[in-house]
Amino acid sequence: MGASVGRREDPRLLSGNGQFTDDIDLPGMLHAQFVRSTVAHARITALDLTAVRQVPGVVAAFDAQDLSLADITARLGRPLTEFVPTGMPVLAREKVRYAGEPLAIVVARDAYAAEDGVEAARVGYDSLPPVVSEEQALAPDAPLVHDEASANTLLDVSMFATEGIDGTFDEAPCVVHVETRTGRQNALPLETRGVVAGWDHREEQLVLRTSTQVPHQVRTTAARCLGLDERAVRVVVPDMGGGFGQKCVVGREEIAAGAAAIRLGRPVKWIEDRKDALTAAFLAREQHYDVRAAFDAEGHILGLDAAVVCDMGAYSCYPFTAGIEPLMASAEMPGVYKVPAYRVRARAVTTNKAPTAPYRGVSRPQYVMVMERLFERAARELKLEPTEIRRRNLITQFPYTGVNNVTYDPGSYLESLNLCESVLKEEGWYAAKETAAAQGRHLGIGYSCFSERTGYGSAAFAQRKMEVVPGFDISEVRMDTSGALVVTTGTMSHGQSHETTLAQIAADELGLDIGKVRIHQGDTDRITYGWGTFASRSVAIGGSAVRLAAGKLGEKLIAIAASVLEVPPDELELGPGLVRRPADGRTVSYEELADIAYLKSHLLPKDTEPGLTATASFDVLNDGTFSNATHGVVVELHEGTGQVEILRYVCVEDCGVAINPKVVEGQTRGGIAQGIAGALFEQVTYDEQGAPSAVSFMEYKVPTALEIPEVSIHHLETPCAFTETGAKGVGEGGTIGAPGAVLNAVNDALLPTGVELDDTPVTPQTVAAALEHTS
Repeated sequence: MGASVGRREDPRLLSGNGQFTDDIDLPGMLHAQFVRSTVAHARITALDLTAVRQVPGVVAAFDAQDLSLADITARLGRPLTEFVPTGMPVLAREKVRYAGEPLAIVVARDAYAAEDGVEAARVGYDSLPPVVSEEQALAPDAPLVHDEASANTLLDVSMFATEGIDGTFDEAPCVVHVETRTGRQNALPLETRGVVAGWDHREEQLVLRTSTQVPHQVRTTAARCLGLDERAVRVVVPDMGGGFGQKCVVGREEIAAGAAAIRLGRPVKWIEDRKDALTAAFLAREQHYDVRAAFDAEGHILGLDAAVVCDMGAYSCYPFTAGIEPLMASAEMPGVYKVPAYRVRARAVTTNKAPTAPYRGVSRPQYVMVMERLFERAARELKLEPTEIRRRNLITQFPYTGVNNVTYDPGSYLESLNLCESVLKEEGWYAAKETAAAQGRHLGIGYSCFSERTGYGSAAFAQRKMEVVPGFDISEVRMDTSGALVVTTGTMSHGQSHETTLAQIAADELGLDIGKVRIHQGDTDRITYGWGTFASRSVAIGGSAVRLAAGKLGEKLIAIAASVLEVPPDELELGPGLVRRPADGRTVSYEELADIAYLKSHLLPKDTEPGLTATASFDVLNDGTFSNATHGVVVELHEGTGQVEILRYVCVEDCGVAINPKVVEGQTRGGIAQGIAGALFEQVTYDEQGAPSAVSFMEYKVPTALEIPEVSIHHLETPCAFTETGAKGVGEGGTIGAPGAVLNAVNDALLPTGVELDDTPVTPQTVAAALEHTS
C-alpha cells in the first residue's frame, strides 16, 4: 500500500480484450429498443403496436399490459410525513411524465430492425400542461405530475433551526446573501447503459449482464418487479465504462429486457443510444439556493440560513429516492467551517423531466459553491483577504461536532488552504494578475475549501430515514494450493481501479506479490452481498472488509504453521509468501500450508476446518470519515468572445492514506474535469412543452482536452482512525471543489466591472456582457 503500482486492468483494456456489455454476443440473441414518449405530460389514449410487429426482423413488441410488471418504488422509512412516495412503472401506462419515458419494448433480430420497429409504433396522447420549472411545480394551481400526490413537492423538510437565529441575523454587523441556480446535467459515462438478459434453463435463473454500479440492488428490484424469487435472478457486471452515479440506481430498461427474455426464451440485448442517454437517462444537479450568512466585524461567521429546492424530475430513483439531493445539502452545508447557528428548509419537487440520480458529488458541488461565494462576498464587505476570512472560520480542532450534528474526524483544512495559496503565490500568479490588470486584461484567482464525507455506513444512511439502508460490505478471501488468492468484494468498479487497489490491500496484509491476487466483483451469485460503489465508499468500506478478511486468513495460516513447526502461534509472523519464526529463521511456504489445508487435512490442528478461506464484513457506525481539499484556480476572461480560459489549477487534497497515489490523482483529475464542465459548459434545458434541448453533442457542450488545464496535485495525509487501512474516500472530491473555485476566479476577474455571477454554467455570452460593463 502507498505505491503507485501499475493498474492491473490496463493490459486487458488497452489491448482490446476487455468485455463490455455491448461486446456480449450470445447464441440466438435478439436486440431491443424502446418506444418512448414524444411529449412531456399526457394521458395515453392509444398505443398501437400492430405495425411494429409487421416490420421485417421484428420478433415481438410488448407494452405495460403485455408484461404486467410491478412498479419500481423508492421510499423513505417511516414516518413518511415529510416524503411522498411515487411508483415508477417499468413501462408507462395510462400516463407519460417526461419526453423519453419508455412505453413499449421492441425486440428484433438485429439492432436496425429494432429501431425500424420503434418508428412504426403509433401512440395517441391527450396532452396535459407540462411542469418544466421549479416555479411551475410550486405554483398553487400547478398541474400534478403524479395524480396520487396532493402537490408536486415530494419532500419538504426543515432542519436544525438553532434557537435565536433570527436575532443573530438582526444584530450581525455583516449579512451577505447569495442566490444561485445550477444547470441540469448528464453524468455522461463513456459507455451508455445497457443489458443482455437471458434465461438459464439449467439454473432456472434470469441472468442480467448489465452495466450497473449496484448489482445486488438490480437483482432485488428485478426479482420483485418480475415476481421471481431473488435466487432466480443473477446479475453479472462486465467491464464498465464509467457510471458516476447515473448507474447506481435501478433503471427500467434492464427489467423490461429481462421480462422480454423470459417471455421469448431467448437472450435480449439493449444498448442505450446517445440520444436516449442525453434525454431519457437519469439526470442531476438542477438546484436553487437562496442563502444568507451573518458575520461579525472580524469576519467570523455567526449564522447560516438556507432554502434549497431541487428539481428531481418525474420520479424518485431507487433506492435513494427524490430526497437524495435536498437531504445531502441540508445535512452537510456548513462543511469545513465553524458555523454556530444554522437553519435550512429543503424541498424536492417533481417536474416533467427525466428523473434524477445521485451524480458524482450529490449536491456538494452546489452547496460548496454557495458557501464559497458567501465567504467571498463577506470578505469584500469586511475588507478582508478571501483566504484570511476562510482561515478565521475553518475547523482546526478535531473531532469537531458541527451545528448540523455531524462529527468531523481529523483533517487538514487549514493546512490545505495555506499550501494551495503558497503554491499560487510562489508561482507568481498574484504578480501576474497585477501585471494583467495594468495591460487591460482580466485575470482572477479563486479558491474553494471543502470536505467530502466518504465511507457512509449504515448509521449515516439510517439518519436519512431510508427504507433501504446501505452501509456494510462483505469480502471473502480464498487461497488455493498454488498460494494464489481470490478476493471478492461487494463494491463495483466502473473505472476506479479496484482490481489494483483492493489487490494491493490484500497483498500487503498477507505479504503476497500483487500478481498473486485476483479481485472478483459484480456477480451476485459469487459475491455474498454488497451495496456496490457510490459515495466514495469502495476503499474506505470495501477495502476495510478486504483487509479484515485477509487478516483472518493470515491467522489461519499461522495456526496451521504453528502446528507444522510445533511452536506457539505468537512466535510466528507472516512473510513474503510464507510464515516464519524469527527466533530461528524456520519458514513454511503458503503452498505447503495450502497442501495441508486441502490435500492433507488429517494434518490440520484440532478444530481447524479444511480449506483456506475467510470472510469479513465492515461497516462505519459513526458519521463517516471526511477527506478534504482546497482548490485554487487562475482564469483569464477574454473580451469579445467571453471565453473563460483556465491558466492554472492547483489542488491540495487529503484522503488519508493513499493506497495508490496515481489512482488518487486520476480520480481527482477526472473529477475536476467534470466540475469544470458543470461550472462552464454542461446544461440540459427544456422548452415550454418539456422537450429537451440537448439531443446530441452538437447541443450539449462538453469539455475537451483543449479546455481542461493541467492540474497540479499536492498530497497531505491525515490517516483515518476508523477504517482498517487509514484511507478515506476520494472519488467525488474533484467534482465537489471545482465549481466554487472556478466561479470565484471568474468573479475575481470581474471585480472592476461591478458585476457578479452566481449561476452556473457561466456562459461566454454572460461573461462577454459582464466585461462590456467595464466601459
